[in-house]
This record gives sequence, structure tokens and C-alpha cells, in this order.
Amino acid sequence: MYSTILKTVEQFHFENISNDRKNILQPLIDYIQGKVNSKKPVNLNFICTHNSRRSHLSQVWAQTSASFYNIDNVHCYSGGTEETALFPKVIETLSNQGFQIFKITDSNNPIYAIKYDENSSPIIGFSKKYNDAFNPISNFAAILTCSQADEGCPFISGAEKRIPITYEDPKISDDTTEQTEVYKQRSFQIATEMMYIFSQITV
Repeated sequence: MYSTILKTVEQFHFENISNDRKNILQPLIDYIQGKVNSKKPVNLNFICTHNSRRSHLSQVWAQTSASFYNIDNVHCYSGGTEETALFPKVIETLSNQGFQIFKITDSNNPIYAIKYDENSSPIIGFSKKYNDAFNPISNFAAILTCSQADEGCPFISGAEKRIPITYEDPKISDDTTEQTEVYKQRSFQIATEMMYIFSQITV
């Protein structure tokens, strides 16, 4: 794993996660542990309305966390109820936190290769609907990262389990002087919680 990411990880403190929040995270821990115990693939699809911010941050940090804790056979995806574009500030934030990011295509919905380790396959980041062909069609957990997606998706075809883990939208800071800090803190929060989740998994 890149040393720059490891420096970011050193700043995470699980004791700052409240007990109420840990209770919200527990169903995802249980789902992952069940898959690990049965030696089955762990497929996680992080879903938000526009698949532009929170769902991507969750996907990237969950995949990174699985690697950090040596939990094998974990595959993280993201999607939305709508297709838009991966917001550039998310890419900038992840880059600042240590990821190596390469733009593969330049369009209204760019595709990025996001690397956390020089010897691991990159995470492919672009906006898509949660049921896009790029994502699994069955045997996955759907993790709802925003309340709108949670309320707007009463049924997610193919999902074995539906787990709401919602975050405040960093979009509230767009076009303000606080934007960089808000995105940094939201990524930091998501990263800390994903690291905590995978730290609880025993192999």
C-alpha cells in the first residue's frame, strides 16, 4: 500500500466512533464475517442517489480497508439511482489522501483508475446506476450511503442484504470556501468507519 495512504490511516482513531454509530455499522460487519466464514466472495455495492460522491468514497475506502487487513476475496462496487458523473472534488480529495489516480477517458462521465497499491488492480471509478452491468447482479450486500437512496430504493434486485449506512452529503459545501475541508472530513469519516468494519473481521 502506498506510504502516503498509510500516513492517512495512521490518523484514524476508532474510539472516536460512537457506540450508536458502531451499532449502525454492525450489520455490515456481520455480513462480511459470514461470507468470510463460509469462504464465499464478499460483494459490496455502495449506493447513493447520483453515484458521484459518498458511494465512491465508500467503495474506494472499503476496498482499501479490505487490503489493509488482508481480507481476501472482497469486491467493492458503487452505483446510484441515477447516472451522473464522479465529482472532481472527490478525485482531488482521494489524491490528496494518497491515492494514485489516472483518468482513462475524458467525457461527461469520465472513467478513472484509482490505485491504493502499486501491485494491486486499480479500482475503476465512474458514475453508473446500481444495476449497471459493471456491478454484480446477485449475491451482494447493498449499502445505502444516503437517505434519499435508502428511501427511494425499497427493493434492490439481487441484493442478499440491504444495509443503510448514511453520510451527510459534502455537496452542501460546493462553491464555498469550506469545500476542501468538508470533502476531506467526509472522506476521513468514511475511511475511518470502513477501516473499523474490516478491523473487526477475523480470518
